[in-house]
Amino acid sequence: MTLWAKFALSAALFVAIPAGIALGLIASQRPVPDLRAEGDGLDFTRLGGPTASVPLRQYTARDGASLGYRRWDSGQAGAPLVVALHGSGWHGAQYAGLGAALAQRGIDVIAPDLRGHGPAPARRGDIDYLGQFEDDIADLIADQAAPGQRVVVLGHSSGGGLAIRLAGGAHGARIDRAILLAPFVQHDAPTARPDSGGWARVLVRRVIGLSMLNAVGIRALNGLTVIQFRFPDSVLDGPLGLTATRAYSYRLNTSYAPRRDWRADVAALPPFLLLAGRADEAFRAEAYEPTFAALTANGTYALTDASHLSVVDDPETLTRILRFLQPG
Repeated sequence: MTLWAKFALSAALFVAIPAGIALGLIASQRPVPDLRAEGDGLDFTRLGGPTASVPLRQYTARDGASLGYRRWDSGQAGAPLVVALHGSGWHGAQYAGLGAALAQRGIDVIAPDLRGHGPAPARRGDIDYLGQFEDDIADLIADQAAPGQRVVVLGHSSGGGLAIRLAGGAHGARIDRAILLAPFVQHDAPTARPDSGGWARVLVRRVIGLSMLNAVGIRALNGLTVIQFRFPDSVLDGPLGLTATRAYSYRLNTSYAPRRDWRADVAALPPFLLLAGRADEAFRAEAYEPTFAALTANGTYALTDASHLSVVDDPETLTRILRFLQPG
């Protein structure tokens, strides 16, 4: 065997052995059919009313896809534009209460149904490529923001994680301020609880295997499911049950959170407000300020008495946001 042949064989084995391990990990774990919360789970019935109560409009993303959003207009010149990103499994109707309240107080609000979510997505729980959410949000801002209008990205839970990711990515310059409501950071951040307090079932071996494949440029299996959510029966069997998104692909789930170097994404945040509830079941609310303050001086922090989901419509949240967005 020639030297080049030995080199080629060694190179092939170098790739094939880890790839084989990765495929084994991926194949060893599968989604659970019809996963539901044991007991009541997170109270999703507290997030927004029926989707028909707020008209769903459409904008066109760069790939030609028609994507949904809701809008609450203040009718005031010079108002900032708040882009409100919903949490995992849900959609923009989550902000029906907060969006209307902010509009009544002089702030324009838009809340997209992120790709793969909402009443009738093209592929529920999946997107086309890693980072597509960031491109979609940039396209929405370009479509909706008036010339010179201040843009504030607000996100709850995974939506907060997406806001952090957006700040650290190619479109970060589009954001003037950020509002983070109990944001997801990463599974190994000091703010995390195992499985987000029981809300999520993470297919850990699949995540590891797919991460290994992606590290060598293999992305063909990124559409596989890697996380499921434990919605309560009250949601799944209720009027909004068909609008719930119960599982995510690897590429969607990865795109919905800060990058693995989450510290760099946090450090890139513009001036931001971070709110969390002391009764948060999914994340460690008391850990946010020390974790973020060690990375950036741009933060303003507050704790309320809310739970993970109720923080969105907590009266203290509205008060704090209005104070944060005051001019000057």
